Amino acid sequence: MKKMICTALCVLSVNLIAQAQQVAPKGFDVEQQLASTGKIDSIVYPSKTVGVSRKAIIYTPPGYNKTKEYPVLYLLHGIGGDEREWLRHGNPQVIFDNLYAQGKMEPMLVIMPNGRAMTDDRAGGNVMAPDRVAAFSTFEKDLLNDLIPYVESRFSVKKDREHRAIFGLSMGGGQALNFGLGHIDTFAWVGGFSSAPNTKLPQELLPVPKEAKDRLKLLWISCGDQDGLLNISKRTHDYLLEHQVPHVYYLEPGGHDFNVWRNDLYNISQLLFKETKSKEVK
Repeated sequence: MKKMICTALCVLSVNLIAQAQQVAPKGFDVEQQLASTGKIDSIVYPSKTVGVSRKAIIYTPPGYNKTKEYPVLYLLHGIGGDEREWLRHGNPQVIFDNLYAQGKMEPMLVIMPNGRAMTDDRAGGNVMAPDRVAAFSTFEKDLLNDLIPYVESRFSVKKDREHRAIFGLSMGGGQALNFGLGHIDTFAWVGGFSSAPNTKLPQELLPVPKEAKDRLKLLWISCGDQDGLLNISKRTHDYLLEHQVPHVYYLEPGGHDFNVWRNDLYNISQLLFKETKSKEVK
C-alpha cells in the first residue's frame, strides 16, 4: 500500500500524523451495541440564494447538550448524490458513534447538506446537465449566506473559523477545497477526498499560499491509488509542496468509491478540532 505524507512540511503532531496514515480497522463502520449513540435528524432551512427551503441532515453527538457549544463539520456529497448520500453508503453515524465510544473523536455537530443548490435539487437524471453542474458552484453562496447562519442561529455551536470544518468526496471534495480555501476567514479545517475536476487549479485555489500556512489548522488531500481522478489531488499536493504549505497528502489503496471515502472519514474525524503541536515531520 502506498501512503504519502508531505514530508518536512506537515505542522501536526507525530501522533496525529500516525492517525492520518492508518487504514481503518475491521468493523470501524459496523454498528455496535453501545451505551450511548448520536442522533440523526433532518433540518429545513430557508435559502435566499435559491429562493426555496432546502434540506440537510444533521448528526448530533452522544450526550449532546444544548447548554454546551460545539464545533461543526460540513460534510459534502458527490455529483450523483444528495443530503442522504453519506447515510446511504458511508455509515457516518456508525463511524462517529464507534469513535466516540473509543474516546477518539471530539464532540461536534456534522451537517450533511445538499450541495446541488437549485430549485429541483433531487439526485438522478442527467447529473452532468449544465444547470445541475452549475448548481454545485451556486452552493457556495447558499452555504455561506443561508445554511451556516441557520445552523448557528438554531443550534448550540461555536461561531468562529477555528471551530468550522468543510470536507467532501468527489464533487463535494472539489467544493470543500474551493469554498474552504476561498474562505479561510470562515473555515480553519479543510479537505477533499478524491476531489473531482470541479476543483479549481491550484493557483486559483490558493493564490496566496502564506494565508494557508498561517491560518489553517488542517489541510487534507486524499485519493485512492487506482482512482482515475488522482491527477486532481496530485496537482494540488504538488503545488502545496512547492509552496511549503503544511498539509496531509494521503494516497490510499482503492478507486473512486465509498470504501476509500469511509476510510478517509474515519481518519479525519480523529483529527478535527484537536490542538496540534508545531513539529516538523520527516
